[in-house]
Amino acid sequence: MRGTVVITLRLSTVTVCPYAGEGGRDCLAGRQREGGWPSTRWWRASRRGRLSDGRCGSSGEKAGKSLGQLAEETSYDKSYLYRLETGERLSKRAVMEDLDRYHGSGDLLVGLWSDARREVIKDRYRGFMGLEETARVMWLFQLRVPGLLQTEDYARAVLSGLSGTRATSGNGAEVEEQVAARMGRQELLYRQPAPSVRVILDEGAVRRPVPDAKVWADQLSHLVAASEMPSVALQVLPYAAGVHDLMDSHLWIFWQRTGDPVAYVEGSGFGEVIDDPDKVLAFRLSYDLVRDAALTPAESTAFIKRLLEECRP
Repeated sequence: MRGTVVITLRLSTVTVCPYAGEGGRDCLAGRQREGGWPSTRWWRASRRGRLSDGRCGSSGEKAGKSLGQLAEETSYDKSYLYRLETGERLSKRAVMEDLDRYHGSGDLLVGLWSDARREVIKDRYRGFMGLEETARVMWLFQLRVPGLLQTEDYARAVLSGLSGTRATSGNGAEVEEQVAARMGRQELLYRQPAPSVRVILDEGAVRRPVPDAKVWADQLSHLVAASEMPSVALQVLPYAAGVHDLMDSHLWIFWQRTGDPVAYVEGSGFGEVIDDPDKVLAFRLSYDLVRDAALTPAESTAFIKRLLEECRP
């Protein structure tokens, strides 16, 4: 069959149509005869498994090529491709898009990557991730720059635990997987329709830099750009606002297309999804008070721009 794409997958809990062995090519060919690529539900069966091998080839011109040939034709380093193939790296969405284009496999690898990246999220965040992915409206109060608005370099610095020291070589791969997962979450800001997002940042969030001055300046610039997105409202709560109910933790409030709002509260070493109506209402009232005390979106953008000018050489 012309154009047949062969994918080898190994998942830690589920093996999805193992094309290498057990009638692999026939399995894929059968799915194509039945009407194209596997359904969304078929892919979701692997969501809880970790994608540890994603090698793509075709029955035509690109079949059976070595990693060296693949590296030469895609401009990716051979050792990097090897780490992808063996599951040592999760990589980034852009790499999966490149490999999908190279093999003519539609968005097959991108879909698998979307499933696999969820496995780098700790168990206590799974409920939060599901709420974030499907929310139509999100309200956030944050003591630091939230993941949805972080640059890649800033996220890497934060996830490395940098405080004037360098991350150890032993956790580098884990950090890169977490960075890739965090960057992947930001796709929801560019959906059509995009969710309506309101972010209130404590003043400390925009005053506490990372050691690299350029990374910090780029992060502040990114916040300014985010504040200009039509679906994002960004406010800064100044120190002058004084004490308030939310000063000890981060808060998210989510609205889905239907149903009551749900809150997620996160502090040092804990995270909790809260769906009790009375508790969620209390958080909403606290959020309203904080929003009233915060700078307006226009004032907040001007405030961040001033900080950006101050931190530039």
